[in-house]
Amino acid sequence: MSDETRPHRTAAVIPAAGRGVRLGPGAPKALRALGGTPMLVHAVRAMARSRAISLVVVVAPSDGADEVRLLLAEHALPERAEILVVPGGETRQQSVRAGLDALPQDVTSVLVHDAARPLVPVDTVDAVIEAVRDGAPAVVPGLPLADTVKEVEPGKPGEPEPVVATPERARLRAVQTPQGFDRDTLVRAHAAIAVDGEGATDDAGMVERLGVTVTVVPGHEEAFKVTRPLDLVLAEAVLARRRATDAY
Repeated sequence: MSDETRPHRTAAVIPAAGRGVRLGPGAPKALRALGGTPMLVHAVRAMARSRAISLVVVVAPSDGADEVRLLLAEHALPERAEILVVPGGETRQQSVRAGLDALPQDVTSVLVHDAARPLVPVDTVDAVIEAVRDGAPAVVPGLPLADTVKEVEPGKPGEPEPVVATPERARLRAVQTPQGFDRDTLVRAHAAIAVDGEGATDDAGMVERLGVTVTVVPGHEEAFKVTRPLDLVLAEAVLARRRATDAY
């Protein structure tokens, strides 16, 4: 079967094995509550709402796969998407690779989504999928920057740092997830790019290192990453507004 006639099947991989130290002590970040529901559940729902996604693979902490399965079973999820939980690795890159290894052979495109972006709208998810299906090997949602950005010579935390350059803001985008890929391209990047230490935190960056073009589509302001306590306050406000307007 040629690539032109091969049916498209899209899966989403959600690496959720991290601890989330910037939110402070306690449960892993993905399991923190947002509106009374763990962020991970919101993220799975966000992917499963897309009619183009037939499978969501959640990559759990290596010793917590059973716990995550029970957690997901306790919450209502869209029935049209299959949910699969697999154990992850020590780094995000290893966890994404574990999610890729769990995909059925007939999956042609893959979305990789941060569990800490629980409120991404389905329109953004669909825009990424559509761009991949239209032929882009790698797609990321992104937003123009509101702030001027300075490149500095890094110093010790809290100390002054000299500015090296001021990039042209109009050429910069703050990228979000889900990041979408042709499955074979992403698998090739994970096989070819060996990253030491913490590993790669940006799958699109790995694909770029193969020399493959990454395309940016419009992101959404509500697809922000919940990293700090203040982000959680904002996410609660967004969720409360959605519920008040019956949009969620």
